[in-house]
Amino acid sequence: MRSALPRTVVVLGLVSLLNDAASEMITPLLPIFLTATLGAGPAIVGLVEGVAEATASILKLVSGRLADRGVPPKSLVVGGYALSNSMRPLIGIAAGWFAVLLLRFMDRVGKGLRTAPRDALIAAAAGPEQRGRAFGFHRSMDHAGSVIGPLLAFALLSAHADLKHVFLASVVPGVLVLVLLLLGLPAGKSVSIPAPPQFSWGALHGRLKAMIIAAGMLALASVPEVFVVLWARQAGLEVVWVPLVWAAASVAKMFIAMPAGILSDRVGRVPLLLGGWTLRVIVLLLLAFAGPGLVGVWGLFMAYSATLAVTAPAERSVIGDHAAPEERGTAFGLYHLASGLLVLPGALLFGTIWERYGSTSAFAASALVTAAAAILMISLAAAPDSRTRPVP
Repeated sequence: MRSALPRTVVVLGLVSLLNDAASEMITPLLPIFLTATLGAGPAIVGLVEGVAEATASILKLVSGRLADRGVPPKSLVVGGYALSNSMRPLIGIAAGWFAVLLLRFMDRVGKGLRTAPRDALIAAAAGPEQRGRAFGFHRSMDHAGSVIGPLLAFALLSAHADLKHVFLASVVPGVLVLVLLLLGLPAGKSVSIPAPPQFSWGALHGRLKAMIIAAGMLALASVPEVFVVLWARQAGLEVVWVPLVWAAASVAKMFIAMPAGILSDRVGRVPLLLGGWTLRVIVLLLLAFAGPGLVGVWGLFMAYSATLAVTAPAERSVIGDHAAPEERGTAFGLYHLASGLLVLPGALLFGTIWERYGSTSAFAASALVTAAAAILMISLAAAPDSRTRPVP
């Protein structure tokens, strides 16, 4: 019989549900707001998303290191969520794309402050035998919020609210995030050592290093889902349906994430990762070359999102499995740094290829680099390492 998930994991999962409900009221509509309302092009969409994610990635390393050096993780988590949920709704009153860029930047500063300490809290609360399930639960709750948010946006749009009021309404679930964190999250224990050793990349476990390097390559090949929104619009999807197709994609993520995490506990992290990345390559090639009807648009949108959900719990579990407790925050910070910093050049490159050569070339290039990352993970993970831990 499986043991219950720790309170820390459950509370942080519910927090992610509420936070993503607030965030995803805005995110699927943001490319339309930028292009149709503010007159920006695909390259600007890539710039906004790339800068936002790169900012968060850099700060994830900083916040992870701070948690390892004794700063209470709960303070970093609460502060990060507070900043994001105070800045994000203001996008609705932005008068130009640069203002959107600034507000997204501040939103992602908050994400950068909270993410690595939060993941370290989850990894510390769950043992190796249930770590995949813990991260799978967290990702499932995160995706459940991604279902609720677009449905709320769809309801508001159907009631003839404009984009501005949809964005401003996201403040409501944002307030609930802070209430739950302050009242429900245990303070926990920060990792504090009198004289922290200098961080050494060479001292990290080999599989941990392989995961970080592969994450960087996948970030370079990443296709932000806002671009899949533009692809869907190009294929004929009407604006009013965008929040619903986004929600449907999140339903797929929600139902896949936890079983994928449990499966990684049973069959091992690397086989699960390689299978998920292979599926992602296949879907990217379909996005590049298929000419789907309306049903196909919904199916491919959901399929691409599902391939992201398959691998996320296993990726985080690899970090938790192979990072020593005193370096866990830093290790998660490095993972998020690698998986986010290269999003900026990746998103700009994807948007530029789209503008110059079309969406087919952009998706095909992404598939090629994703395949290269999977091959690299195979070779690096297979290398012997004397620091192997007894984990899946």
